[in-house]
Amino acid sequence: MKFVVIPMALLLLFTADAPVIQGKKNTVEMISWEQADKLIPRYSKFTVQDLETGKKFHVQRRAGSRHADVQPLTTKDTKIMKHIYNGKWSWKRRGIIVIAKGKMIAASMHGMPHGAGALNNNFPGHFCIHFYGSKTHRTSSMDLSHKLMIFKAAGELDNYFESAGPYELVAAYFAGLKQQDLKIIHYAALQKPDREKIINQIENVSVLRMPALPAENIGDALTLSVPVELALQLKGIGPEKYIGTITLVRFSPWGPWKVDSKQFLEEVEVLAREREGSA
Repeated sequence: MKFVVIPMALLLLFTADAPVIQGKKNTVEMISWEQADKLIPRYSKFTVQDLETGKKFHVQRRAGSRHADVQPLTTKDTKIMKHIYNGKWSWKRRGIIVIAKGKMIAASMHGMPHGAGALNNNFPGHFCIHFYGSKTHRTSSMDLSHKLMIFKAAGELDNYFESAGPYELVAAYFAGLKQQDLKIIHYAALQKPDREKIINQIENVSVLRMPALPAENIGDALTLSVPVELALQLKGIGPEKYIGTITLVRFSPWGPWKVDSKQFLEEVEVLAREREGSA
C-alpha cells in the first residue's frame, strides 16, 4: 500500500467547503461569514452568549475582514468574559451564540486579548469571533477548532461527525483534545471520554505528520490504522513528541468512523508517567 502525505493545512482546506446549513434542533442559525459581516458591520454592538455557561456579555465589533475583531463593551462585560474563561485569558475556542438584530447565530470565540483596543473596558486589545467560513489572518482555510465550535453552537456536531472522512475525523479528535472539549471528543471517539485526568493534562496537541491512504485503498474496510506524529504539551511536564498509530473503527462500510481513544490515551498516560518518573 502507498501512503500519501497530506499537509494538515490542505486537509482542512478540503473540508472547509461544506454547504452552509441551519441548526435543526433549535433556533440558532449557522450562516456564512459573508452574511455575518453584513449583519454585524464595524462599530455595531451585539450580545455574545457562551454556550457552556449561558453567560452573556455585550461587545462592539471594531475591525476584521476575514473574521470579526471584537471588544467587550464595558469593564463589566470584560469581567463576565474573563469569568467564562475561569479567570484566565486563553486562546482556547468556545462555542458561542451571537445575538444581533433578532437573530441567534452560531459562532466561536477565543479568550485572549491581543492587538489594539479602543474602548474604556479594562480589556487590553481585542478578541476574535469566527462564523462559518471565517478564516484566520495566516491561513486560507477555516481554523478547525473554530469550525467545530460553530457546529457545536448550531447543534450540528452529530451531522458533522456522521459524514467526516477518516483523516478529517482524526484531525477533529485532536482538535477536541486541544480544546479539552469533552463533547467533541465524545462525538469523535468510540468510547466515552472517561479518562479526564489525562485529557486535562494535554494542554496542546499539533499534528506534525499524518500519512493518508488514497480513498480507493480503504474501500469497505471496517478498521484503519492511521500513522501520526504529534507534538504534545503536557501539563507539568512540557513538550513531548508522540509517534504511533491511531486506530479507527466503523460498524459498516457506510457507518461513521470512530477513534479508539482508549488505546491512544493509555499510551499518552504511559508517556506522561515515564517523563514524570525521569524528572
